[in-house]
Amino acid sequence: MINVVFMGTPDFAVPVLETLIKNTNVVLVVTQPDKETGRKKILTPSPIKVVAQNHNIPVFQPIKIRQDYEEIAKYQPDLIVTCAYGQIIPKAVLDIPRLGCINVHASILPKYRGGAPIHHAIINGEKETGITIMYMDEGMDTGDIIEVAKIPIEANDNVETMHQKLSLLGSELLLKTLPKIINGTNNREKQNNEEATYAKIIKREDEHLDFNNLALNIHNQIRGLNSWPLAYFLLDNEEYKAIEGYIGEETHEKPGTIVKITKDAIGIACQDKIYYLTKLKPFGKKAMFTKDYLNGLKKEELLLKKIS
Repeated sequence: MINVVFMGTPDFAVPVLETLIKNTNVVLVVTQPDKETGRKKILTPSPIKVVAQNHNIPVFQPIKIRQDYEEIAKYQPDLIVTCAYGQIIPKAVLDIPRLGCINVHASILPKYRGGAPIHHAIINGEKETGITIMYMDEGMDTGDIIEVAKIPIEANDNVETMHQKLSLLGSELLLKTLPKIINGTNNREKQNNEEATYAKIIKREDEHLDFNNLALNIHNQIRGLNSWPLAYFLLDNEEYKAIEGYIGEETHEKPGTIVKITKDAIGIACQDKIYYLTKLKPFGKKAMFTKDYLNGLKKEELLLKKIS
């Protein structure tokens, strides 16, 4: 069995690590430092650290891998595998294993290089995405492609459902590809940099819904941010998270105006059509179906209100 160092952080990477544990000798897990979470700011380990500890695998948590990486060399890995680690790997680390460093990335490279490929694929209305296993170099997801597996993005998919599908697909593709990497019979194809697109980390401004947009774009943005971090809008200067909805009929009303209220949805005018919001989260409250939110409200008072 080859010795492997695994580098990853979120739950997306857990199936990949578990596959490696079953099929190789994982000698070290590298993950991000524990973070404070929740209102009580409880110091919490990453999902990857939890898996490593459950299997009695040593864990290394450098604050900056570029400055603190000597620990990895001590374990003399044959291969380093990364998946959603969260930091750029320096050349000094890439040069350590004899079989190289490979990355399990959640897009069909060279499209959607970067930290939020699933979000942006859905937000941009893509019909398919996938997993790319690639050799790592010093760039951001720019290394040679080893293997690709594609999967459709269904109309009802969101970030959470695609996250689960791609997480499993990544572990399956790695299992299929590992033997070829070990015996040197794997494919190796350079990326076409002219076709590259980038999936930057989602920021606060990316979460804001602008109803001057097309209803389809609003729908894809809501899907592409569900269930984290969630899209939002302002109503009466209060923040509401938009979770689910559907596209309705054409409208000529001013975008951002509440123009319809049904028993289970609030209809908001977009540039071309009405978007019916069926699930939301008022500020400071739990997520709820719109029909429950409307209970007890004077629905006529919501009509023609402006959303910003």
